[in-house]
Amino acid sequence: AAVGLRHRPSLTMTVLHFARSSAFPTAHVGILSVVSRRGGYQVCSGIRRCCRPLGSFAATPLCGDAPKGSVTPTATDITKNGAPTSPPSSAPLSTDAHLGSIDVLAPEASIPNTTTSTASDFAKAVPELSKAKLSALVVSTSTAGFLAAGGPISYPTLAACAVGTALCSSSASTFNQIFEVERDRRMKRTRNRPLVKGVVSPGSAAALATASGVGGGVILLAGTDPVTAALGVANIGLYAGAYTALKTKSEINTWVGAVVGAVPPVMGWTAATGGSLLDLEAAFLGGTLFLWQFPHFFALSWMHRVDYARGGFQMVPVNDPDGDRTADLISRYTWYLSAIPLASSALSVTSSMFAVEGVALNAYALYVAKRFDRDRSNANARKVFLTSLWYLPCLMTLFILHSRKWREEEEATDESKVDIQAWLRKGASDLRHFGRKHCVHEVVVARDEVGSEDKCPIALGKSKAKEASSKGADVASVVVANTNLEVKK
Repeated sequence: AAVGLRHRPSLTMTVLHFARSSAFPTAHVGILSVVSRRGGYQVCSGIRRCCRPLGSFAATPLCGDAPKGSVTPTATDITKNGAPTSPPSSAPLSTDAHLGSIDVLAPEASIPNTTTSTASDFAKAVPELSKAKLSALVVSTSTAGFLAAGGPISYPTLAACAVGTALCSSSASTFNQIFEVERDRRMKRTRNRPLVKGVVSPGSAAALATASGVGGGVILLAGTDPVTAALGVANIGLYAGAYTALKTKSEINTWVGAVVGAVPPVMGWTAATGGSLLDLEAAFLGGTLFLWQFPHFFALSWMHRVDYARGGFQMVPVNDPDGDRTADLISRYTWYLSAIPLASSALSVTSSMFAVEGVALNAYALYVAKRFDRDRSNANARKVFLTSLWYLPCLMTLFILHSRKWREEEEATDESKVDIQAWLRKGASDLRHFGRKHCVHEVVVARDEVGSEDKCPIALGKSKAKEASSKGADVASVVVANTNLEVKK
């Protein structure tokens, strides 16, 4: 079969198979064939019988009859730490421009893993098991929730919140990889994870996950409050349990995962306020993270939909070949997200400036979502994804700067007291004044009745609306009173 593939350069495939010979129980038969759609590889085929273990092929070419100019792979090329390696970079592989992936399939599960884990290997694998970048994002959102509560800042509580959140996130990520190791083995973007490569055993990973979860819960309970600790531990179960189980069964897993992402900023808020879970600010912080995850993840999963399909995951883009539902969901949740600054300003959670600045921020997010709706290419999906990466920190920073809690703290602060908190408050105040001075809408100013203070037109409009509402209520009460008098007469 491998020899026949020499005459089929249009095919792109990798066949890697090891089987025991019935005549020689300890022998292995290896067949390797690699063909490029573009003809970049010449076919190297051959059968090698040996009574040594598979790992002893390392220094011996599998094929001794390769044609001149062809690539002759060795077992080292086939396996490295128990996982297949890619062909040399000089040989062009077949790619699909639309899917953005290389369709090279290999049954990795059939290759025994002979890697022996050491303490050094385990230490290097911990960041990958913990998904360090994702955990850093989780900690940043919990810190934002903590700072949104205003001052005075309790730095020991903030540190306990950050460390405890990081450990809980690490625990959830590690448990997730333990449960999904076989599916990760099938996917190109996850096949080099430590558990797949055998760098770490499942038992060691489980010990790490358990220790991280217990440690994170204890730190949150001791350093913050019971509500924050309960949220952290519950989020481990929600991510590693419900979300992981649903990924292969229903598209609803994305919505469950969005709840997981919405919890950390609420944890930050409850840690700063002593467990105030039902505050309006906590709802806005959690709602922002919940809505943000849909454009972010749907764009990511669209780019990797072929890989997710290989893993057997039920993501919307996997079941949406034309991209209609994916584009609709990205646009819809971007619109929902754009309402957050307006709603928080209307409810006096933040100042009116947050609504004004949010218009500019959300206008670009809606623009890239619209571009993806018109052209469902990987390039446009990547723009949505990259936009989401800088959009979130910008929105959270603006939320903190314009939070009413910080304004209340500024008014109550003794200016003669100089410390880090006062410096932060002064910096936030100066930044707001700078923005107000150079903002276009501040050019058109409105004077209050005394004429001594300039007011933002939006803020003035809100105050006028309140005045009109109160006047309307007064008029209505007078009318009702007169009507009652006339009825009595």
